[in-house]
Amino acid sequence: MTGADAQAVAIAAAVRARRVSAREVVAAALARIAQRDRVLNCFTHVAGDAALAEAERLDARVAAGQDPGPLAGVPFAVKNLFDVAGVITLAGSKIHADRPPAARDATAVAALRRAGAVMVGALNMDEYAYGFTTENTHYGPTRNPHDSSRVPGGSSGASAAAVAGGLVPLTLGTDTNGSIRVPAALCGTFGLKPTYGRVSRAGVALFAAAFDHVGPFARSVADLAAAFDVIQGPDPADPVCADRPAEACAPQVGRGIEGLRIAILGGHFASQGTEEALAAVARVARALGATRQVTLPEPHRARAAAMIITASEGSNLHLGDLRTRAKDFDPLTRDRFLAGALLPAPLYVQAQRFRAWYRARVAEVFGDVDVLLAPTTPWSAPPIGAPPTMPVGGVDVFTRSHLGVFTQPLSFIGLPVISIPVTAPGALPLGVQLVAAPFQEASLFRVAAHLEAAGIVSAPVA
Repeated sequence: MTGADAQAVAIAAAVRARRVSAREVVAAALARIAQRDRVLNCFTHVAGDAALAEAERLDARVAAGQDPGPLAGVPFAVKNLFDVAGVITLAGSKIHADRPPAARDATAVAALRRAGAVMVGALNMDEYAYGFTTENTHYGPTRNPHDSSRVPGGSSGASAAAVAGGLVPLTLGTDTNGSIRVPAALCGTFGLKPTYGRVSRAGVALFAAAFDHVGPFARSVADLAAAFDVIQGPDPADPVCADRPAEACAPQVGRGIEGLRIAILGGHFASQGTEEALAAVARVARALGATRQVTLPEPHRARAAAMIITASEGSNLHLGDLRTRAKDFDPLTRDRFLAGALLPAPLYVQAQRFRAWYRARVAEVFGDVDVLLAPTTPWSAPPIGAPPTMPVGGVDVFTRSHLGVFTQPLSFIGLPVISIPVTAPGALPLGVQLVAAPFQEASLFRVAAHLEAAGIVSAPVA
C-alpha cells in the first residue's frame, strides 16, 4: 500500500485495518516526490513535516478506535490556486508570491482532510489558469510522465502528471474550458469535471466565475468516485454552489450500463482532430454497443462565446495588477488579459444570451440520450515549446488553444464530464469524454466503471 501504483480506496482500507500506517504511506509518497519530481516539476510546495505530522495524528485516531474517514491516510495534492492553510496561494503567478499565506483551507481541501486524506503539497499550473499546457514562465514547465519532452496539458497539468507519474493517487484541479479534461487525456488519467455548482469553489482563486469548476484526478474510477463523494455538496460560502444534497456516486461503480442510452457526438466533434483521437472514441463506442450519432447545435459558436466570456471575466479580475505590475505577468497571459479588457460589453452580453439559447437546445438532446461520447483532445500531448500552429484537415490551427476544441462547448453550459484514458502500446495516451445532463454524474461513473472492468480504459502509472 506504499507503492506508486497503490490506489486511494485500497490505501484507506489498509490504514483503517491497521495493515499499514498512514505515516508509512505518506512517507513513501514524499520519497517518490523527492525522487521523481526533479524531472516532472509538478510541485511548487511540498508539505513535508506537516504531512507526516498529520498522518501521525490520523494513526493515533485509528489506534484509539475512532473512525479515520473514508480516505484515511491517502496522500493528495492540489493545484496551487486552492487555499491551503499556511501556504501561499500562487495561482501560478509571480505576483501572488508576494501575498501572505492562506489563513484557512479551501472548502474542497478541508473536505478531503475531514475524510482522512493527507495533503502533501501544492501543484504547478498555467499562470492564473489561462492555458492548456502548464508551460509556466515563473516556475518552469511541468513534464508529461509518459514523455518528459511533452506537455502534460493544462491548466491543471501538474495535477494530472502527479497522478499519472505515481507521486500521489489523488489530486484536485479546476476546469474552466477544459483544464481538468485536457491534462487527464494527455497524461492518461481519469478526470472529472462535475456539474457547474456541484462542488464548492470557496477558497479557490477564480479565473472566469461563469465557468469555473472544481474536480478530482485519479487512476481508477473507484478512486475518482470516492474523491468526488467527499467534496461534492452545497456550500453557502460559494454563491453558485447548488443547494441540493450530495448524491453518492461510489455505489454506482460496478452497476453496469443496462438501460443507459449512449450516443456518439458527431459534426464538430468528429471533424477537428486527428484520426487517432477519433479512433479512441470509436473504440469506446464499440465496447458500449453505441452506434447512434447525434449533433449539438452550433458548438463552434458555443466555443467562440466561451472565449469571449472567459477573456472578459478573466481580465476583469486582474485589471489592478495589469495597471501596476504588467511586467510581472507571463507575456502571453498579460496580452490575453489586455485583449479581454478591450472587448466591448455588447459582445459579452450577446455571448451570455447565446449561452441561454444553447443550454436549452442541448437539454433537448438529452431528452432521449443519457450519455454522449466525444474526443477529449484533438491530438496527444504536443512537445514542450511546440510551434504555434498545427495543421488539421488542411487548415492551420493554434496548437495550444485548439486543445480545448472539444471541451469548451461542454463546460460552456456546465455539463458533467469524465475524461477516460485510452491507451495503446507504444502510443501516447488519449482521452474520451463521457458527457451527461446536469447532475447526472452517476450515469458517467457507471459507464466509466464498465469500460474499466472490460479493460477498454485504464490508467497505469507512467
